[in-house]
Amino acid sequence: MRKLIIAVVLFLAIVFALTRMADIEQVARTFTRGDARWLGMAILVHAVALLNVGILLQAVYRVLGMQEKAGRLAVVAVASSFFTVITSSGGWGGLAIFIADGRRRGLPTGRVAVAAAMYYLYDFISALAVIGLGLVVLFRRNRLEGGEVAAAAILAGYAVVLGVWLYLGFRAPEKLGQMLESGGRLVNRLLRPFVRREYIDVSRARQVALDMGAGLQDARRSPEGIVLPIALALSHKALMVSVLFLVFLAFQQAFSVGTLIAGFGLGYLFMVVTPTPAGIGFVEGLLTLALNGLGVPLASAAVITLAYRGITLWLVLAYGVIAMRWIGAGSASPLQANATSATTESQSKPDG
Repeated sequence: MRKLIIAVVLFLAIVFALTRMADIEQVARTFTRGDARWLGMAILVHAVALLNVGILLQAVYRVLGMQEKAGRLAVVAVASSFFTVITSSGGWGGLAIFIADGRRRGLPTGRVAVAAAMYYLYDFISALAVIGLGLVVLFRRNRLEGGEVAAAAILAGYAVVLGVWLYLGFRAPEKLGQMLESGGRLVNRLLRPFVRREYIDVSRARQVALDMGAGLQDARRSPEGIVLPIALALSHKALMVSVLFLVFLAFQQAFSVGTLIAGFGLGYLFMVVTPTPAGIGFVEGLLTLALNGLGVPLASAAVITLAYRGITLWLVLAYGVIAMRWIGAGSASPLQANATSATTESQSKPDG
């Protein structure tokens, strides 16, 4: 079944790439116009930013009592981003990848869900900090409009929803379990005509909620473990701003620190808030216009946007194909390994 799911996901990736071939070719042509040295440096810094995500996740997992390697978690995060984009599933698709990988490795589902939610929350909070600075830049340059403020408010709303969900898991896991059961029954009712079975096992909802509550209690007992993830989330945003800085250098375009901060903040905002997966089709146009409004010539703004998206989106999708295959071909969980070992051992014993 796992191989079938991976095959379906990779098929969707091929379809996605074919339907976006014009965008990919445009990005490839843009890369040939820039300085290869600076673009190569930007790709390298972006790789460091992806590893930074793995270290951030490792810190969150450790707070919740789970020990995982940063490199592996970075790969899972890349696979999560890839799956979210090609299936147009939003954050739920990314969460499913974390949970599925955790189950295979014998980790408590509730704690993995909490870890993923905390990661997304840290990501949103750190992004809002940078976006806030970007909005100040736009205000000082008389470029701030209601659209940017509304988009920032929507992103803040996402963060509030995640925060409430985590708070409920901490304060009232039983109530959260009831909510998960109700939600699971609704999904089953909607999907039963198509799948002819119970799509979600609602009997596990209460245990998942209790696992979440226990993990959050552990996190509360180690508040110093909360500071490091926040710092890592902010350092990730600094690395992403550095990628944009290197892309500006690759196309020999003058810039200011304010332009870099506002440009990155708006690019992130458009990516999250726009209706298409990862903002494809919207970010390219909106960020080009935003950079032009910040004083970058329109032609330069267009190539900078395409190159930046080529590194931060299209390369990640290429990495994601490898990550999905690597996760799917990974070793079995400790529980599976123990069961296999026990079965083998019992079969090897002589009768009597």
